[in-house]
Amino acid sequence: MKHGKHIPRKRFGQHFLADGGIIEAIVEAIDPQPGQAMIEIGPGLAALTQPLVERLGHLTVVELDRDLAQRLRSHAQLQVIESDVLKVDFAQLAQSMAATRLRVVGNLPYNISTPILFHLLQFVDLIEDQHFMLQKEVIDRMVARPSTAAYGRLSVMLQWRYVMENVLAVPPESFDPPPRVDSAVVRMVPRPDAALLDERVLSELVQVAFSQRRKLLRHTLGAWLQAQNFAGEFNVQRRAEEVPVDEYLQLALALKPASQQVSHQAVVQ
Repeated sequence: MKHGKHIPRKRFGQHFLADGGIIEAIVEAIDPQPGQAMIEIGPGLAALTQPLVERLGHLTVVELDRDLAQRLRSHAQLQVIESDVLKVDFAQLAQSMAATRLRVVGNLPYNISTPILFHLLQFVDLIEDQHFMLQKEVIDRMVARPSTAAYGRLSVMLQWRYVMENVLAVPPESFDPPPRVDSAVVRMVPRPDAALLDERVLSELVQVAFSQRRKLLRHTLGAWLQAQNFAGEFNVQRRAEEVPVDEYLQLALALKPASQQVSHQAVVQ
């Protein structure tokens, strides 16, 4: 594909992978197999796309940048979806690909990585696994344990549905232009045993809990639980970061109407 040089666009948060060794390590971590249904978010200049498609045979890519999407269309083995990934219906996409499970990969733009992770959460039942390159600080928050500074809303919401691990460090000099932050690659595998609860309840609960991190929960969550007419037991003499994920999940389950709980005999692991 012969094209003029693409100038990275700041508004899209574009930093392109340029280190062959790192690209190889990422592809090894993903381990694509021929014929698998894979979607790459933000393929950019196809640094990762090319080695992936060589192993897969076919790859679907989601690219917002019009110029880049046009370049990618000249590649016979790619299906190019020119769109904002936040507007992509992955269930519809899986259907059009005749796939029951999707593998999702990508070098996610730093400025919207969290909204993308939450958008994909809606389609978790269709996902086999996800491998994303992100700001290391975001991955630290995703995999954080309780009672650490990085532990927060993102940790609880994502650990509810995924087993996650930081699989690879990616230094700034691996990119063109180099970002001002360290990056890493996270592997996210959906939990088969995830508690069947209302995501909106958990999301609001966690948001309230972490709204004032330094205060005891009785000042934030305590008042909110009262407003929900919660009659159960929950220790609010702690800070939000001291509460393990399982306890937040159990609380979210307890807040569901009794009629729903009967049909959702879920085990919180």
